[in-house]
Amino acid sequence: MNNIYFSGSPVFQSAVRIVDKLRAAGHAGYFVGGAVRDMLLGRTPKDIDIATSATPEQAAAIFPRHHKIGVSFGILMIVEDDIPFELATFREEREYADGRHPEVVKYTDNPELDAARRDFTINGMFYDPATGRILDFTGGQRDLEKGIVRTIGSAEQRFSEDYLRMLRAVRFSTRLGFELDREAADAIMKLKHNISSLSAERVRDELNLMLTGGAPAAAVRLLHQLGLLELVLPEVAAMDGVPQPKQFHPEGDVLIHTLLMLDHMPLPGIELAWSILLHDAGKPATLSIGEDGIEHFYRHEEASAAIAESCLNRLKFSRKEIDTVVHAVKNHMRFAMVDKMRPPKIKRLIAEDDFPLELELHRCDCISSHSKLGNYLLLLDMLHLSGGETALPEPLVNGRDLMAAGLKPGPQMGKILHQIAEMQLAGEIGTKADAIAFAMHSGVVQK
Repeated sequence: MNNIYFSGSPVFQSAVRIVDKLRAAGHAGYFVGGAVRDMLLGRTPKDIDIATSATPEQAAAIFPRHHKIGVSFGILMIVEDDIPFELATFREEREYADGRHPEVVKYTDNPELDAARRDFTINGMFYDPATGRILDFTGGQRDLEKGIVRTIGSAEQRFSEDYLRMLRAVRFSTRLGFELDREAADAIMKLKHNISSLSAERVRDELNLMLTGGAPAAAVRLLHQLGLLELVLPEVAAMDGVPQPKQFHPEGDVLIHTLLMLDHMPLPGIELAWSILLHDAGKPATLSIGEDGIEHFYRHEEASAAIAESCLNRLKFSRKEIDTVVHAVKNHMRFAMVDKMRPPKIKRLIAEDDFPLELELHRCDCISSHSKLGNYLLLLDMLHLSGGETALPEPLVNGRDLMAAGLKPGPQMGKILHQIAEMQLAGEIGTKADAIAFAMHSGVVQK
């Protein structure tokens, strides 16, 4: 495993130019980390980080277009061909006092010492674009070939240096489909309670990457196996073992159902993923057993919405993201009643801003349980008949129109306007004249 196939990409070529400029100035420069890992796996890297022997001051002199994003840790953001790259000076780190920040940072010109401070062997490799050579001081290529996520050095020490690495271990294992090294798994289970000292934002960002990274269900499952789920997402851990009526949920308990839904996301997005993850979070608290011996979850959607809002607030999501997810969770059961709705109500449902997300939530819900997609197909048929137009039509009339026609203002006028809107959506009237005629027949005329 020593072949890189992305030499023609613009990002690759710009990164090569950065390395060339570093070397022309007398400094070493290599691609490093995840980009090297992904290229060796035949995957296109989203970005390329570069490591160098140049200090931040020396690098800043070489690259006028730069931003100081972590100078105390030897990191600059430089811009080459209008593409941003992270440029980091080789460094050693020691004496982590708070589970994140090293007390001692020392620059070095030795890439092997730089590799020793990194998290996992598969992220600790360097690539020389001039020669095509891989610098692998920690066995990263061997672990790539074996499909193993293993820490560089002592797993307990690596995780103690930065507790977020425990979540990163889960993400890399599940995203790549690799096995988590036994020593790493044991260290996580030993140190897991330290995860509570991480900021909500760092935990949120890592969870978002897991849930949109191609294997979200596997990530949640591994979090649970390692004892991390109950610490970062107790709302989800509580679903484990909660039974459901077999006639509606032959797949199993609430957690199993939720994980199946995550696996059925074709295009994972943050808001859809969290809507799925939390749509049944209220079921553990609302479980009751009827006289028929069947499980019931009365008003669980309301309980789930309250839990979703609390969870997402704790993780410091944006107000828009919270509102979108909470609305989807609170209303997900109404899709089960679509076949009993009148066309005007369905048209209003389709016109809502978040309808595409909520329709996908409904589809995932159905195919992960009873597999009945009748209401989903009904909504698709309605969309087809509308020619893809989801916006509601402009009202045929308003209150001023009716007053001008001689109707007396008051509560009855509001009812008439609602009736006209319903008839318009149902296709029963289509002109302003028809609407006014109906209103004159139904309303109280001014004298």
